[in-house]
Order: sequence, then structure tokens, then C-alpha cells
Amino acid sequence: MPQFAANLSLMYTEYAFLDRFEAAAQDGFTGVEFLFPYDHTVAELQARLNANGLQQVLFNAPPAGADRDSVHGAWASGARGTACLPGREAEFRHGLGLALDYAVALGCPRVHVMAGLVPAGAEPQRLMDTYLANLQHAAAEAAKVGVAILIEPINTRDMPGYYLNRQDPAHAAVQAVGAPNLRVQMDLYHCQIMEGDVATKLRHSIPTGRVGHIQIAGVPERHEPDTGELNYPYLFVVMDDLGYSGWVGCEYRPRAGVQPGATRQGLGWLRRANAAPSQGVA
Repeated sequence: MPQFAANLSLMYTEYAFLDRFEAAAQDGFTGVEFLFPYDHTVAELQARLNANGLQQVLFNAPPAGADRDSVHGAWASGARGTACLPGREAEFRHGLGLALDYAVALGCPRVHVMAGLVPAGAEPQRLMDTYLANLQHAAAEAAKVGVAILIEPINTRDMPGYYLNRQDPAHAAVQAVGAPNLRVQMDLYHCQIMEGDVATKLRHSIPTGRVGHIQIAGVPERHEPDTGELNYPYLFVVMDDLGYSGWVGCEYRPRAGVQPGATRQGLGWLRRANAAPSQGVA
């Protein structure tokens, strides 16, 4: 069965952020991920990880910003990355450097760099050239400190205008750059909304070695993975059969919201997954 990491940006929101680490550990998670660490010091985060025996498995590079103040306000202002945006290469490099500093200090082996929203009237080839050049730079810098760079296709319903939204272009970008530490963050929620045929895509993509992380949520509401149209118990067995040994990030919003115990009461799926015997699928 895959190893699951709690996403502390979406789960455990009934607690203050720094208290979510303990709550996740109490529920049996050994890994955590979240969107951004930059509102907290490395010391604050490291103390919570260490106190609860948790591994930081993933976070995002800043979505924009060339200094501390602009990084902190970027997501709230609607920024969704700069990797594909011509003329903002210096901003991208600033954010990457900050992300790698946090990753090294927290022992986090993966950083997701967001592509960005396509500007009106942008020339497609210039966007692609900028994207690939920034990814090549990011992979080279991350390799110096033993970190992998991830790119993630995100569905256009949740994030209209996002540059990267399907699996094939993501894998093509990874192949074009050719860096062994550049990989795809395969979010099955986004994949189902945009493309479907998720089990076949797993069977195609995992053996390539280009999938560096998987995320899950129920479709279409983005609640627990035992809700909605995807059969996750089946998909977990597919991952096992394919030998996937990475983390599976639980990037969903508990259907009970922020009431006390909301996240915990929705973890029946996790208890069932961990108790399920391993069995192959055709």
C-alpha cells in the first residue's frame, strides 16, 4: 500500500497551521506536505516536524515575488507561478533560491515550481522557451543540493488559464529538459477532471521513472478519496503492482469542513487502505 502524506494546507484546517503537524501525526501520518512554508521560520517548522516524527515530503516554490514582502502576498493576490512568464526570470530565480534554502534546512527532497497563468496575447513558443529554460535552471540548481524539481498539470476548472494542465505536455517538458531530478507531480484529481482514464495513465507513466509524486482527492468535490467517481482502492493496488514507492499526498478538503475533529472523522478511507491486503489487478 502506498505511503500517505497529509496535506496541511487543505487538511486539519480546524487547527492553527503549526498545530496541524501534531494532529496529522496522531492520526498515523508519517509525512506531510503543504503549499508554502514562507510565512514561518525554518526553526518553527523543523521543531514541529521533529517533535512529531514527520518527514516534510513536498512544498511549492513561491508563486511570485522578488522580495520577502511580495513573496508573502503573492498567492493571495492571485499569482500562480512565474516559470513560463517571459521577462520574469529574475523573479523565478529569487523564488527558487528561497525554496531550495527551505528544502535543504527541512530535509525536504522535492519542490514544486508552478508554471503560471498565461497572459493575454502571449506567443506560445516564447512561453515554452521560457518555461523550459527556467526548468533547466531550476533542475541544475536543485541538483547541487540533492533536491528534485516537480511540475504539475492543474485542471482548468480550478485554475483557469494555468499553463500546464495535461499529463503528456508535462512529460514532454521533462523529457525536453532531460534532467534526472526533474519529474512530474501527478495529481489524480486534476488528471481525472482533464483527461480521465487514470489507471491507464498510471500504467503508462510510472514505469517511465518520470513520476516524482502522486496526489489524490475525491472527484469532483475534492473531498476524501472515498467520495466521488474515482475508485481509489483499485488505484492504490495499481500503484503497488507498478512498484511505485514514492509518497501519495492527500490534497483534499475534508467534507466536514472546519468543525472540531472534521479531518479525523473522514479518515475511514485511510484505515481501510492500511488494513487492505495487497493483491494484484489485471
